[in-house]
Amino acid sequence: MNTLKAGLFGIGLAAYWEQFEGLQQRLSGYIGVVHQQLQGYGAEIVNLGLIDRPEKAFEAGSRFRQEEVDLIFLYVTTYALSSTVLPVVKKAKVPVIVLNLSPEAAIDYGTFNNLGNRTAMTGEWLAFCAACPVPEIARVFKRSGIPFYQVTGMLHNDPGVWKEVEEWIAAAKVAHTMYHNRLGLMGNYYGGMLDIYSDLTLHAAVLGGHMEIIEVDELSGIRATVSETEITAKLQEAQRVFEIQPDCSPEELHRAAKTAVALDKLVAKHQLGSLAYYHKGSGNAVNEDTMSSVIMGTSLLTARGIPVAGEYEVKNAQAMKIMDCFGAGGSFTEYYAMDYQDDIVLMGHDGPCHPAIAAGKIKLKPLQVYHGKVGKGLSVEMSVAHGPVTLLSVVETGNGTLQFLLAEGMSEAGPILEIGNTNSRYRFPIGARNFVEAWNAQGPAHHCAVGKGHIAPRIKKLAELLGIQSVQVC
Repeated sequence: MNTLKAGLFGIGLAAYWEQFEGLQQRLSGYIGVVHQQLQGYGAEIVNLGLIDRPEKAFEAGSRFRQEEVDLIFLYVTTYALSSTVLPVVKKAKVPVIVLNLSPEAAIDYGTFNNLGNRTAMTGEWLAFCAACPVPEIARVFKRSGIPFYQVTGMLHNDPGVWKEVEEWIAAAKVAHTMYHNRLGLMGNYYGGMLDIYSDLTLHAAVLGGHMEIIEVDELSGIRATVSETEITAKLQEAQRVFEIQPDCSPEELHRAAKTAVALDKLVAKHQLGSLAYYHKGSGNAVNEDTMSSVIMGTSLLTARGIPVAGEYEVKNAQAMKIMDCFGAGGSFTEYYAMDYQDDIVLMGHDGPCHPAIAAGKIKLKPLQVYHGKVGKGLSVEMSVAHGPVTLLSVVETGNGTLQFLLAEGMSEAGPILEIGNTNSRYRFPIGARNFVEAWNAQGPAHHCAVGKGHIAPRIKKLAELLGIQSVQVC
């Protein structure tokens, strides 16, 4: 997968350069500062420098198009004509972030007024004139139907500016990854869960990527070829990752490890970046043996940045991948119960977990009872690490598009249900009652992804880049 490319150009007015000595070089230096900052966020920067004439604008648009940049940063250094902007952005056809940055907090008025030379004074003023053409540019973008986003502040000594810029690049990286992601779909839907059924074409249209339809039989076939040496190596990996409980039988551990190896090979064969699966595991002894032993392997895949969602929940596989791309983890979850005494919502799920966001080592346990599945195999029990968390649901709206539903809260210590599943206690700033009502009012499916940290601003920027709505309930 190729690296994210970010375009950068500044704007100015060619007529100024002969009038105001040193202005062009000064403004070009400012663009160099922005370039250096952008490079620190892990993107390849295509810097076209100072665009000061319409002719150069047309050339710049074609260059950005040829370079296949994912987004553009437009640095407004001084007054410039909108005719030096529109051809660039219109040709490139990617999101544009307008950087309205003054070089310092304010003009030194005393020094400025004592320059004694009105030409020099005007040149100094123009170096601080970034805000002047932004309304003109915004009006032209609006009339042209071009979405744009703004970062306003100072070039120097303004951490808030660079936090915003970094969030835009982080969001663009996730959009880039999702566009290239290969999502495996193995098995079938859980019968009767009407909220789970997804429009795959809609997901491809909004998020991009490719969906690879995979038969459970293929995983079973690969599993039959797994060697004892591979199983032993996988068991050693499991011992490093999990706290294997004493009642896990050697037979079940062997089955789980064998399936985990097969899952690795399936993922490699189809170059998958995420997976959604479900298979009840009855009526075919071979497939039952495979699908009743997947949870350890799917959890290990999730830890490697290949999130796996159970119950064939495509929307949540996408949400988990987004969270993982932001470095927040992204574990499969749903409401478990309400605790009105502590004003807490208990949430969790059976099936795969994300070991990278666990509070301590994950317990690997045998289960005799699964709801809706064959009653055997190993499962994982964990709580999400205590501290800030973000919930994300990818919602299919009633008007034929996707929407991001978000909430920020806290994962807290306290009693959980020790039933061999993921299970955590979440506190929300609007309270448990208000949270569930506000969340449910948006009509999401009953699953969502939970990740560490408060990252709603980043996810909102991703929604902007994708051209979809985001709703944050708290």
